Amino acid sequence: MANWFDVLVPAIEAMLIALGAWLAMRVAHHLIRKLTNTYSLPGKVTALSLRVVAFVVYGGALLWALERMGVSGAVLWTAFTGFATVGAVAFFAAWSVLSNLFCALLIYITGAFRIGDLVELLENGEKPGIKGRVVDINLVYTTLHESGDDGGGTTLQLPNSLFFQRVLRRWYGDTEREANSGSTPRS
Repeated sequence: MANWFDVLVPAIEAMLIALGAWLAMRVAHHLIRKLTNTYSLPGKVTALSLRVVAFVVYGGALLWALERMGVSGAVLWTAFTGFATVGAVAFFAAWSVLSNLFCALLIYITGAFRIGDLVELLENGEKPGIKGRVVDINLVYTTLHESGDDGGGTTLQLPNSLFFQRVLRRWYGDTEREANSGSTPRS
C-alpha cells in the first residue's frame, strides 16, 4: 500500500495543479475580455495578452507539477539552458543562409532586377565591380553570366545578400550594347 501511496499522492497533486491552472486561465480570460470591452482595446491586444498569461500560468503549473513529482529544478534549468545554447549556436550558424533567403524574397518583391537584366555590383560609387547578365535567381544565389572578349564567358554565383550590401547598377532586358557603349541605364 505504501508503494501506491508514493505514486498516487504526486499524481493527485499534479492533477490539482492542472485544475488550478485551468481555473486561473478561465478567470484571466474573463478579466481580459472584460477589460477589452470596457476600454475598447483591439482584438490583437486581447489575443496577445491571453497568450502571455497562458504561457506564464501553464508554464508555471508544469514546473510546479514536475517539482511535486520529484524532478529537480536544477536539472530542468540545466536542460533548458543547454537546449537554448544549442539553439543559439544553430541560429548563428544558419544566419547567412537565412539572410540569403530573406534577400531572395526582397529581390522578388522589390523587383531590384529580373532574369535577363544586365547588372553590375559597384564596389563604391563608380568603381567598376562584378558585371553580368542574370541567368537565375534562387533562394540562396543569383547566377550571373559574364561575357568574355572571346565570345565565351564565366558564370558567377553571388549570395543574394550581396546585392543589398553594394550599389547595384541595372540595365533592363536586352541592352548589353548600351551597357558596353557607356550610355546610362534607364530607370
